Amino acid sequence: MAAGKPLTATFVKNITKPGKYFDSNRYGLFLRIDKDGRKYWVQRIMISGKRREIGLGNFPLVTLSMAREQVVDNKRKAHMGNDPLAEKRKAKMDTDFASVVEKYLEAKLAEFDDEKHKKQWRSTLDTYAIPIIGHRAVETIDVTDIVTVLKPIWEEKTETASRLRGRIEKVLSWATVNELRFGDNPARWNGNLSEVLPKPSKIRTVKHHPALAQKDTGRWWNDLAIRDGMSIKALQFAALTASRSGEIRGMTWDEVDFEAGHWTIPAARMKARRQHRVPLTASMIALLQKLPRLEGSPYVFFGAKGGMLSDMALSSVMRKMHKADLDKGGAGYLDAKSGSPAVPHGLRSTFRDWAAEAGVPHEMAELALAHSVDSMVVRAYRRTDALERRRKMMVAWEKFLKKE
Repeated sequence: MAAGKPLTATFVKNITKPGKYFDSNRYGLFLRIDKDGRKYWVQRIMISGKRREIGLGNFPLVTLSMAREQVVDNKRKAHMGNDPLAEKRKAKMDTDFASVVEKYLEAKLAEFDDEKHKKQWRSTLDTYAIPIIGHRAVETIDVTDIVTVLKPIWEEKTETASRLRGRIEKVLSWATVNELRFGDNPARWNGNLSEVLPKPSKIRTVKHHPALAQKDTGRWWNDLAIRDGMSIKALQFAALTASRSGEIRGMTWDEVDFEAGHWTIPAARMKARRQHRVPLTASMIALLQKLPRLEGSPYVFFGAKGGMLSDMALSSVMRKMHKADLDKGGAGYLDAKSGSPAVPHGLRSTFRDWAAEAGVPHEMAELALAHSVDSMVVRAYRRTDALERRRKMMVAWEKFLKKE
């Protein structure tokens, strides 16, 4: 556009070349286009004898006519001895990333049923994002900022970094919906960060929980069966059902249907956030029916004062069993591959290995473990639940576990 001529709406819409384009006789208004093609309105203005620049917003959210109205208003304020830049900064103080995180969490944390999940959400942002971009206005955060946050931990703590990226994306999406920023989300993965960071699947080191060796299942079960205590019973039930420790510890009596023969875990307590039914075998039912019930406590496997068992309760049992076996000259209970002492979560891997060796259909085993698998076949199984087929499978697993 020729110098000295006013901008037009058509020109502003079509121009893409990076640079500055001044609107003549409009109190210092110009359009700035960065190398990524984004367009910003800026005003050069004298405030208290100093030339300053005030950002007026991004096009197309702020149109040419809107920008012109703002520059006139700012010029009027400066002429009257006020500071329009200071006013703008004050108005924007609560749109820095740290403040927006607080607003987002205030609005969304109620959706999280798990207290641990709530703490993790805040902790990852507080630890890795806030120190770097917490002071930045959300409207100014770009891809470079996100990469600066993620890159130091992307390869070393890939899973944490991936979750952090998703959480930043959600916060910025919330900010966009609430008109605190506009344009593309710089934390988006596909076609964005995927072009500058390696895929998590290519660098993530999968953490395998040490599993009980298949040759040791009978010996381990007999060792467990001679012991007594609520944690021991919980570990037995976890082994029989191949369920996660948290699912067992949070189990309540109202989730158990003895007549129908199944245990229904609500979606709020499942990792995949889907309701999951566990078929109960005769041995599982017998174990549950022999348990004491504590008045006032809803938990099947209750801890001190009727509360939930601690997250270390089952792990402690397995550690003590391993040490006791070593003390009497045994080999302990070790993972066949790593040689590390087996842990409760590893029992699920023991079940999975058994299922593969026993010729159990892949989708049946995955359904029993409540894994999130996108296979159409597995989704079909989920629709029918396959409860009775899984009950027979768990009976076979129990026989193997006990080496009967």
